[in-house]
Amino acid sequence: MRKGILDVLKGKFLVSGDAPKHWLFIIFVSFLATVMIGSSHSADKKVHQIAALNEEVKELRSEFVDLRSDVQRLKLESTITKIVEGKGLYPSETPPKKIKVKSIKE
Repeated sequence: MRKGILDVLKGKFLVSGDAPKHWLFIIFVSFLATVMIGSSHSADKKVHQIAALNEEVKELRSEFVDLRSDVQRLKLESTITKIVEGKGLYPSETPPKKIKVKSIKE
């Protein structure tokens, strides 16, 4: 057993008679390791992109809520009245009257 471990550590299995079989296996394992490392890097990159996009969504959602509350405040009658008073328009003292149109059918 000790001789087998020393042979592996010295690399004698790479120069023995069936070395091409060992070399092909080593190349195959190296290729698989490279693919695995590449896919893990790709997955990490996508996780970081997802985290950044989630932060952007949170920011845009809060901005939307702020703008929506501003628009609701601006749509109030009191706000509109204040804005148009500066331009010389005032609300009417008398309420509007309904006009009924009677159509004449022939």
